[in-house]
Amino acid sequence: MSTVTSIRRPAAGYLETLLAGQPHLPSSPMASINALRAEAVTRLDVLTLPTLRDEEWRFTDISRLTKLSFSPALSASHIEAADIAHFYIQEATNRLVFVDGIYAPLLSIAASDSGVVVSNLPTALATHAAVIEAHLGRHAVFRDNVFAALNTAFVHDAAVIVVPRNMALSAPVHLLFIATQKEVVSTPRCLVVAESGSTLTVIEDYVVLFQPRWLEEAHFTNAATEIVLEDNALVRHIRIQREGAQAFHIANCAVTLGRSSNYQSVSVALGAQISRYNLDVLLAEGAECAVDGLALIGANQLADTHTCIDHAQPHAISRQLHKCIVGGSAHAVFNGKVLVRQGAQHTDSGQSSRNLLLTGKAHVDTKPQLEIFADDVKCAHGATIGQLDSEEVFYLKSRGLSDSVARNLLTYAFGAEIIERIPVASLKHRLEQTVLEQTASQS
Repeated sequence: MSTVTSIRRPAAGYLETLLAGQPHLPSSPMASINALRAEAVTRLDVLTLPTLRDEEWRFTDISRLTKLSFSPALSASHIEAADIAHFYIQEATNRLVFVDGIYAPLLSIAASDSGVVVSNLPTALATHAAVIEAHLGRHAVFRDNVFAALNTAFVHDAAVIVVPRNMALSAPVHLLFIATQKEVVSTPRCLVVAESGSTLTVIEDYVVLFQPRWLEEAHFTNAATEIVLEDNALVRHIRIQREGAQAFHIANCAVTLGRSSNYQSVSVALGAQISRYNLDVLLAEGAECAVDGLALIGANQLADTHTCIDHAQPHAISRQLHKCIVGGSAHAVFNGKVLVRQGAQHTDSGQSSRNLLLTGKAHVDTKPQLEIFADDVKCAHGATIGQLDSEEVFYLKSRGLSDSVARNLLTYAFGAEIIERIPVASLKHRLEQTVLEQTASQS
C-alpha cells in the first residue's frame, strides 16, 4: 500500500510532513516489521537533518533537496518489458524490478535454484521470517542517521536475497530500481544474506527511464542496503547509480562479514545532481574485503562517498581504491576511514584516493584516514589530486592523436581501472562505453 506524504518548505517541517500518512501494514506476519518502523519513527523525533555545520556533511549541502516537494508514488507507472530491456544484464537469471519504489512482479524473474530466495519482502517473510527478522534493520543502524531512519520508517517492501549454506550461484542477481515519475520519493531497501560457505554476485542498479515531459525534473531516492556474510562466504557487490541529472540520491549500505569471509565491492556513481553514498564494512577475524569506487561527474554535480572499514577482530585484510573524475564545476567528496580496534592485531589494510580534475572549476575534497588502536598492524593510505599528465598527453599527440582525443583516452583509462574490476562481462562493457562517452563529452 502506498502512502501519501510530501516534503514541503520549510526544511524545519521536512521530517514531520514526510512521515505523515504512513502506510499501515498487516499485523501478521509483519508485526516485527511494524515494530522496526515504529522504532525508526521514534528516532526521527530527535534526529535533525544534516547541514554544513555537521562535520560529516560539511562539504555536502542538501538545502536544495529540502526546498523541493516530493511524495511517494501512488502506483507504479505502466512499463512493458521492452521499455527497460536495455537495462537488463544478460548473465542474470534472477532479477527483481522496482518501479518508483514499488515491486513489479511482471518485470521480475526468479530461477528455481533449490533453497535460494530472490523475492520481495512480503513473499520472503512467508518462508524465511526468522532470517529476515534477525537481520533487517540490525546492520544499517539508524539511531544517529536520519536518512537511514527515514528509509526504515517506510519499510513495507524490499529486495530480499538469501543464499543457503555452501551454495554457489554462478549467475549474478540483478536488483533494478527504476525512477519514472517526477517529484517522487522512493525508499528502496535491500537485504542480502549469504550463509556459511555460499557464493553470490549481486548487482544493485539505480536508473531513470527518461520521459521528455520531465527530463529536467527532480526525483529523490533514499536507499538502504544490508549485506550479511556468514563464515567463509563470498559476496561480490556491484552498485551502479546512473539516475537523472536532476535527481537526488542518498544511500546507506552496511556490510557485516563473518570469519574468513570475503566481500568484493565496486561502486560507480554517474548520475544525480547530488548523491551521497555511505558504506560501512565490519570485518570479523580473518575476513577480507576489497572496496573500489568511481565517481564520474560534470556540470554542477556533487558526488559524496563516505566509507568506514572497521577491523573489529585480528587477521583481517582490507583494500580500497576510490577514484573521482571531475569536470565542469562539479564537486567530488571522498571520506574514507579505516578503523583498527584494540585487539585487532595483524590487520593488513591499504587505502588509496586518486582524483582527476578536468577543468579549472572542478574540485575535490578527499580525506583518507586511519584510526589504529592495535600495535601489530600493517596499514597505509594516500591521496592524490591532479590533472592529466602533460607528458602523457604529449606522447599520444606525437603518435598522431589530436589533443582532445589524447585527453579523452587518458581520462578513460583512469576510470577504466575501476570498471575493469566488475566481474560481469556485459555490464563491464556497457559501463566502459558510458565512461568513454562521458569523458569525451566533458573535454
